[in-house]
Amino acid sequence: MKIDRLISMIMVLLNCEKISATKLAHMFEVTPRTIYRDIDVIEKAGIPIFTTTGSKGGIGILPAYKIDKNLFTSSDIQTILMGLSSVSTTLSSKDIIGTLEKVKNLLPEKHTIKAPQITVDLTTWMGNKNILLIIEQIKHALNKNLLIMFSYCNNNGIISTRHVEPYQLVLKDTHWYLHAYCLNKQDFRVFKLSRISNFVVDKTSFIPRNFSPKPLDGKDWISHALIPIQLLVDASLYEKMMELCGEEHIKPHTENTFLVEFMFVPDDYGYNILLGFGPNCECIAPIEVRTELINRIEKLVSIYKR
Repeated sequence: MKIDRLISMIMVLLNCEKISATKLAHMFEVTPRTIYRDIDVIEKAGIPIFTTTGSKGGIGILPAYKIDKNLFTSSDIQTILMGLSSVSTTLSSKDIIGTLEKVKNLLPEKHTIKAPQITVDLTTWMGNKNILLIIEQIKHALNKNLLIMFSYCNNNGIISTRHVEPYQLVLKDTHWYLHAYCLNKQDFRVFKLSRISNFVVDKTSFIPRNFSPKPLDGKDWISHALIPIQLLVDASLYEKMMELCGEEHIKPHTENTFLVEFMFVPDDYGYNILLGFGPNCECIAPIEVRTELINRIEKLVSIYKR
């Protein structure tokens, strides 16, 4: 097929300084005239081709368009591939997919089998599929410096309309966030994309402000709110507790239970985490956290007893 020949020809040109039309014709079992027609198609696709005449003449791709394979080690390229692959699981961008294929071509053939040995899949099992559409629109607004508008639901369930200047998309812990300057609040804000609805890209452009992104580490509020609590946990939750607080905070209690020292934020998010463990987790101390858990459980039971 012609498309296969064109792709193969591009790969050949990327891997050599230049090559004669006669040699290409012999390689692909076509006439030199066909080779020149193919070269014309490749040029029209945006790949800069040069030709030289004489005994040492030939066809090649401009050096500025190439990346020297010696610039990166095989380990470097595999690391780049892993990063690009992780992004491609959450962003269905043709640019990313195209870049992924280009970088793969830099990897020596003997190492290509190792490329997929480590992969990062950031997609969720379930979730709001509209977020990907919002991300694509935000990317467009970022590239063009366009204002965006949306409805936003805060932690208390209050919905407000926001008019913002977008500055940065951030993926953290499988959740997407937007750093933006909110015209309503006259300050920089962070918005969680899963709480956004009625998203619209405004045709109005803006002049970018000085923007210094702050890390989304929660230090401005988590460190002040954290309190230590003690949990009695079933052995079935051992792996989960390892993820949340580390082995050094877990001590054996009985054959099938563990005592866990857990750093806890006493808000809806924190209590929902504990309640999510069901009957496999009991808060032993402090008493105020235990009491609040009882109150929340009783309210839940009363709903189902109506």
